Amino acid sequence: MTTPPKARAYRINREESVLAVGQGPQAADESRKVQVGVQKGARPGEQLFESHEDGFGDMRFPGAAKPARPSGQGQGPADAAPMAERIAAVKAENLTDRQLRMARRIAAMHEIQAASDHEAVVLLRDRGIDPFHRASVSRILSEEGARVQAQDSGATALPARTDRRGAGTAIMPVPPGPTNLPSREALTEDRRAAEIIRIQQDMARRRRRRLLMLLARLAAFVGLPTLIAGWYYFVVATPLYATVSQFQIQQADQSGSGGLGGLFGGTQLATNTDSVSVQSYLTSRDALLRLDKDLGFKSAFQDPAIDPILRLAPDATNEQAYKLYRNSVNIGYDPTEGVINMEVIAPDPKLSQEFSIALIKYAEGQVDQMTSRLREDQMKGSVESYQDAEEKVQQAQRRVQELQQKLGVLDPVAEGSVIMGHIAELERQLAEKRLELGQLQSNQRPNAGRVAAVQGDIARLEAMLAQTRSQLTEGNNTRGSLATISGEIRIAESDLLTRQELLAAAAAQMETARIEANKQVRYLSLSVAPVPPDEATYPKAFQNTIVAFLVFSGIYLMLSLTASILREQVSS
Repeated sequence: MTTPPKARAYRINREESVLAVGQGPQAADESRKVQVGVQKGARPGEQLFESHEDGFGDMRFPGAAKPARPSGQGQGPADAAPMAERIAAVKAENLTDRQLRMARRIAAMHEIQAASDHEAVVLLRDRGIDPFHRASVSRILSEEGARVQAQDSGATALPARTDRRGAGTAIMPVPPGPTNLPSREALTEDRRAAEIIRIQQDMARRRRRRLLMLLARLAAFVGLPTLIAGWYYFVVATPLYATVSQFQIQQADQSGSGGLGGLFGGTQLATNTDSVSVQSYLTSRDALLRLDKDLGFKSAFQDPAIDPILRLAPDATNEQAYKLYRNSVNIGYDPTEGVINMEVIAPDPKLSQEFSIALIKYAEGQVDQMTSRLREDQMKGSVESYQDAEEKVQQAQRRVQELQQKLGVLDPVAEGSVIMGHIAELERQLAEKRLELGQLQSNQRPNAGRVAAVQGDIARLEAMLAQTRSQLTEGNNTRGSLATISGEIRIAESDLLTRQELLAAAAAQMETARIEANKQVRYLSLSVAPVPPDEATYPKAFQNTIVAFLVFSGIYLMLSLTASILREQVSS
């Protein structure tokens, strides 16, 4: 570690400031007549004077050297202009703010009281001091340093200063007093070694102090919180018992299905959605309310024997109980194996087992509810279609029966066959009679009686044939024609046949839907039964204490780095 050097702040006491010293007329004249060459590109704000012109024209200032008069003329006193006019003249010079601040500081060094920066310029010029020339300022500082050294050596006066023209200044007595300026005394080897040892001891002392401060901060921000956390885990924390169980949701065999359904039917992807749904349900508020209603989850954690941090208040809300429930019931789903791992934590091992069994029952009921609804949705349409087809078949059957009763025809096809047979028989008899009549009329002397009888038979057969034919197309007063009756009955029978076919298709569809619904059956298979532990599972005191130590150390490190960065930014 490197200790940065620190520079002393000078001129912090009155003894260390540059005191005002008396300036004679010759010094004032020299200050006014310092010849500075006019340089091209000089910095702004630096006042330049010619050797024969000081920049103030004919103005005269109190305490300044009187201007030289031509030979033959006497030296007369200078008429001092009013202070307001002199300040206005200084303002007319358009001095910069930096020059005015420098003038005010030099006036303060000489203990000159000025009401404004421009007045400080006027008063400094009255003393023969040019506040804008670097040579003047450095000369003043060097004279003051020489005076302080002479004061340290016991001298009572400064040596006379000779200006460029050879004129000396008055010797100002300086009262002796202590100073804080650095000594110019040469360092010997022993003194240098002693200084190095002193610096090393100071650095070691600083290191020890910083190390002690670091240890104190670590003890306050890391050690003490870690001790409190360890005391809580080892002494105060209530022992908790965890019951572990494992189950999975399986699907009925779908060996007969094809396509993608058959491809993923025997894998975990087929029950992935159901497993996630069951996991979400077991970690929901509904499961908490059911568990509290059945086994009293809240009352189990409201026992006064439980530590205050874990214990529920007697008037705890459902939200507070739900936070504790989420920490007490840990459920995880493994998609690679398709199993659900559940860990239930309770203050008593028997109670932990009862909570686990109850939650497994809730999961099984949730699975049955989801699959039953799926089966009902699949069967609902097919059942309704079958019932509608069956009802329409019954209506068609009743219509056929009504037509048969109304028309008095059981079977129009059979009835038509009988009539057609009768007509064929009559036509056969009519043909025989006509042949017989032709034979009788072929004789030279036919028997008139027999001819008349045959002719009568022919006439009667034709009348019967016409009457029989009229039954097919015309009908009578009691019923319509056989063609009409046959058409109505045939329409009713074809409708009945269609309804029967639709009923058969609906029955086949319903059976297919029933088979598919049976394939959608889900059931919960318990892999690991919940067994109550005989030793407390939580809290894991040593591990939790180590974790607390690491957490507090990380927080302290983060805060210390942040503070160091901010300190560096502020200092820079």
